[in-house]
Amino acid sequence: MNGGTRALPRLGKIGYGGDYTPEQWPEAVWHEDVRLMREAGVNQVSVGIFAWALLEPAPGDYDFGWLDRVIAMLHDAGIAVNLATPTAAPPAWFFQRHPQARQVTREGHVLGGGARHAFCPSSPAYRKAAAGITAQLARRYGDHPALALWHAHNEYGWANSACYCEASASAFREWLRLRYGTLDELNAAWGTSFWGQRYGDWTEIDPPRLAPPGVNPTQQLDFLRFSSDEYLACFRDERDVLHRLAPGVPVTTNFMAPNCKWMDYWRWAAEVDVISNDHYLQAERTDNHIELAMAADLTRSLAGGRPWLLMEHSTGAVNWQPRNIAKAPGEMRRNSFAHIARGADSALFFQWRASRFGAEKFHSAMLPHAGTSSRMWRDVARLGADLSNMDELVGTRVVPDLAVVWDWEAWWALELEWRPSVDLGYLDRLSAYYDRAWRAHRTVDFVHPEGDLSRYPMVLVPSLYLMSSAAAANLAAYVRDGGTLVVSYFSGIVDETDTVHPGGYPGALRDLLGLSVEEFLPLRAGSRVRLDGDLTADVWTERLVLAGAESVRRYLDGPAAGEPAITRHRCGEGTAWYVSTRLNGRDLDAVLTEAGLVPHAGLPDGLELVRRVGDSASYLIAINHSDRDAELAASGKELITGAPCHGTLPVPAGDVRVLRTTS
Repeated sequence: MNGGTRALPRLGKIGYGGDYTPEQWPEAVWHEDVRLMREAGVNQVSVGIFAWALLEPAPGDYDFGWLDRVIAMLHDAGIAVNLATPTAAPPAWFFQRHPQARQVTREGHVLGGGARHAFCPSSPAYRKAAAGITAQLARRYGDHPALALWHAHNEYGWANSACYCEASASAFREWLRLRYGTLDELNAAWGTSFWGQRYGDWTEIDPPRLAPPGVNPTQQLDFLRFSSDEYLACFRDERDVLHRLAPGVPVTTNFMAPNCKWMDYWRWAAEVDVISNDHYLQAERTDNHIELAMAADLTRSLAGGRPWLLMEHSTGAVNWQPRNIAKAPGEMRRNSFAHIARGADSALFFQWRASRFGAEKFHSAMLPHAGTSSRMWRDVARLGADLSNMDELVGTRVVPDLAVVWDWEAWWALELEWRPSVDLGYLDRLSAYYDRAWRAHRTVDFVHPEGDLSRYPMVLVPSLYLMSSAAAANLAAYVRDGGTLVVSYFSGIVDETDTVHPGGYPGALRDLLGLSVEEFLPLRAGSRVRLDGDLTADVWTERLVLAGAESVRRYLDGPAAGEPAITRHRCGEGTAWYVSTRLNGRDLDAVLTEAGLVPHAGLPDGLELVRRVGDSASYLIAINHSDRDAELAASGKELITGAPCHGTLPVPAGDVRVLRTTS
């Protein structure tokens, strides 16, 4: 089974609910929970995520009675179950028996207990124990009629993205053997002739532990690849047990795109039956609804355009940000519909009932500490009622307008130490370019640099420092065949081994862009430069030498004064643009609009508009993030109010509308 190819066979409707932790409450509360779930329109919950210590209180001693009763109650109420494997939180007895399975930091510190995610993914003892509890769950519940989905683990790599213990070192060496075959190949790839680092035996190689500054960047990059792959191997172990013992039930694990830097989700996506994601607002950002849209578009892209599941988001404030800002009235509703607009077939939360104890007791929930008399509860019940009218959206697909290239390995490589400027940041450019597409009311797909680009009239490359020859060839073929490509600075610089492409910057893109970069000219902190066309930029400039490209904008001042800043190169049937400096906001708009990113005419600022299309109908989801009422020229039936729409669709301030039209 490939990523995102399986639908939820036992639901068939927009999922609504969240993480349910009955083990935190007396059994008498469970009956109230189920009654209130039905009142709120809940139809799907995730159970057992951190319950290993209760399911296996001692090695080989299992207690499933309480879980049997919980699942039976949920099933009787018509609520489907995402049953988790509880392997993100091994029991205390496990670490007492296997202290070598604890995570070790880069500094060599062995981490203690009292939290989750405290294990080493390369530990044989952990892998065996995780497979064991997974098998027990699969045998017991694999054919239970309540079971909709297996939820393997929880947020792989959330707090333990890498381990530097001896088991990890041994596994890293084996990973390197498989990747390179011989030490000669490894030494060449790592450039070990620099600083005399050459290796003569595999046992000489360690993880990039704490050392004097300047640890080999390719060694660091490969260790990041290895660490992502080790967690993927842990997932495969559990998935394969579940497939074998409970065939026909899809398996997911909740991603954290885009906020998990350390897992290469392009590699993961092909291994997961159904793509799911956790997303939490960056509460202090005033434009956090745009970051939410980016996360949803990235998740849908990982699913290959197919529907996906929102496994967690929040009804209100979280508990782990520096300042945990409460959501404004209507914000939770807008957040939920924004994910659904961009391809989600569920809106699930962490969590159902707010915890009274533990690290997340101040995290919001569907049923808050304030109870059913609260505004939050009323909003939860209203959202459940609205989503019950959205089932016809299940399985429909989002219509994109353009693509943005996203690559986790390029992110890792860019943000290693000793780059030309500390102001080079991967998400900085990705967010800036995505922001302008969102404000132009254009829907974005994200693509791997070696993926299929043929369906998109425009492709943006905001940050691709690391670029393989295959990726460069893919981008060149796209332009030659008629595409419009926009590339931002410091892209195409190194290959997969973090080795500079030969022939000068930007090596992998030099011919396609019709120019070379003679010298990087980063700016001092706070410095700005002016470009003709009344544009202002900061952080970065370059000295360009044109070799076929034409200058569209020049620097008016700064270290490259009078020289080209933004260029255009006709190549085959298409055009490749290059932006050699950091533009933001309307300054970036000016360039992207000239390149062909034309704003959708007639739509007000703050109105999010996305289309999902099915076999017989098309759905326009309109989300008004502003404090002013808006109107759209459209006709059809509005699904939330049930009202017909003849020519004009009103979208009240802060509200949502979903319009069905005939395809």
